[in-house]
Amino acid sequence: MTTLIIFSLLIALMLTGMPISIALGLTVLTFLFFLTQVPIEAVALKLFTGIENFEIMAIPFFILAGNFLTHGGVARRMINFATSMVGHWYGGLGLAGVMACALFAAISGSSPATVIAIGSILLPAMVAQGFPKRFGAGVITTSGALGILIPPSIVMVIYAVATGGSVALGPDGARVTSASVGQLFIAGVIPGLMLATLLGVTTVYRAWKFDYPRLPKASWMQRWKAFRECIWGLLLIFLVLGGIYRGWFTPTEAAAVSAVYAFVIAVFVYKDMGLKDVPRVLLGSASMSAMILYIITNAVLFSFLMTSEQIPQQLTSWMLNWWTFLIFVNILLLVAGNVMEASSIVLITAPILFPIAVKLGIHPVHLGILMVVNMEVGMCHPPVGLNLYVASGIAKMGITELTIAVWPWLLTMLMFLVAVTFIPEISLWLPRMLGML
Repeated sequence: MTTLIIFSLLIALMLTGMPISIALGLTVLTFLFFLTQVPIEAVALKLFTGIENFEIMAIPFFILAGNFLTHGGVARRMINFATSMVGHWYGGLGLAGVMACALFAAISGSSPATVIAIGSILLPAMVAQGFPKRFGAGVITTSGALGILIPPSIVMVIYAVATGGSVALGPDGARVTSASVGQLFIAGVIPGLMLATLLGVTTVYRAWKFDYPRLPKASWMQRWKAFRECIWGLLLIFLVLGGIYRGWFTPTEAAAVSAVYAFVIAVFVYKDMGLKDVPRVLLGSASMSAMILYIITNAVLFSFLMTSEQIPQQLTSWMLNWWTFLIFVNILLLVAGNVMEASSIVLITAPILFPIAVKLGIHPVHLGILMVVNMEVGMCHPPVGLNLYVASGIAKMGITELTIAVWPWLLTMLMFLVAVTFIPEISLWLPRMLGML
C-alpha cells in the first residue's frame, strides 16, 4: 500500500507538468514525514554520502566536452569523413549520417548533442541533394540515440551512480556489487556497433527501395584528406576508452581529460571557436549539469527510502523467473519513456530493479545496457522523446510527422532491444574477454 501511495503521488505530481526534480523532492518529503519511521539524521547522512561520489564528477565533464565538440567544428569534419567513405552507397548522405552519428557518439556521451551536431549540418545537405525531409529526419533522430549507447555515455554514468555502493545477494546468496562506469563503457561497445550497423542496413534498404540519390565515389586521396582533418576528434575515442582500459585514469579522470582535450582542439587546433565563445559554453554546461545533479540529489533520497521500506525485496517475491522480470523491465521502461526523460527514469528505477535482477541471476552490467537501450527507444518516440524535439526544431517538422518518419528505424531499435534482452553475451562478452568481469 505504501508503495502504491508513493508512486501514485509521484505520477500525479509529474502529470501536473511539474519538473521531475521537484516532483521527486516533494514525494520524498511526503514519504519522509508521513509514511516512514526512518530517522531524519539517517536520511541526512545518506544524502551526504550519496552525493559524495567521485563518479558523479564525470557527468559535468562529459557534458562540457560534448558542448565544446558540438560548437567546435568536429562534427562537420566527421560528416565529411563519413561521406567520403560511404557516400557512394545507396542512401549516400543518409548512411553517412548514421556513421557520423556513431563517430560523434563515441566522443560526446549525449544523444541530443549528437542530433544537434550532426543533424544541423547534414539535414539541409540531404534536402538539397534531393532526399525527402522525412527520410533525413528519421535517420538523424534515431541514429543520434547512439550517443548514450556508444561509450562514453552520460546515462551509463548515471546508472553507475544510481546503483553505486549497492550490494545485493545473488541466487546462491553471494554478495554482488554494482557495475562500474568502466565496465559499462566497455560493455557498450559491441551493442553500440551492432545497433549502428542495423540502422545503417535499414537506411540502405529504404534508399535502395525508393531509389534515393547516391554521391560520386570519393578517391582514396579525398578520403585520406577527410580522415586527416577529423583525426583530432577521432583520437578522443582512443584517449577515453584506451585510457580507461589501460588503467591510465579512472572514468571520471577520463571525463576531465576529454573536456580539456575538446577545449584545446575546438579553440586552438580547428579554431572554429574563439575564446570569447568559451563563457557561453561553460554557462550552458553548468546549467545542464546543475539540473542533472539536482535530480540525482532527490533520486538518492528516493532510492534510500525505497530500500528502507524493503520495496525491492517485496517486488522480488512477485517475479517468477529472470525472463518474466526482463519482460516486465522492458514494459516498465518503455511506458516510463512516454512521460519522463532518460536520466530521471534511470535514477528512479535502477536502485529498485538492481537488487531484484541480481537475485534472479541477471548481471548488473547486462541490466545497465538493457536500460540504456530502452532509454534510446524512449528518446525517439513521443510525447517526451528529446531527440524528436531536437530534430523537429532542426528539420522544421511537426512531432506527428516526425513520429511517422522515424518508425522504420524505431522498429529496428525495438528488434535490437529484444536481442539485447535475451542474449546477455551481447553486453557481457567484451568486458569478460578483457578480464573486467
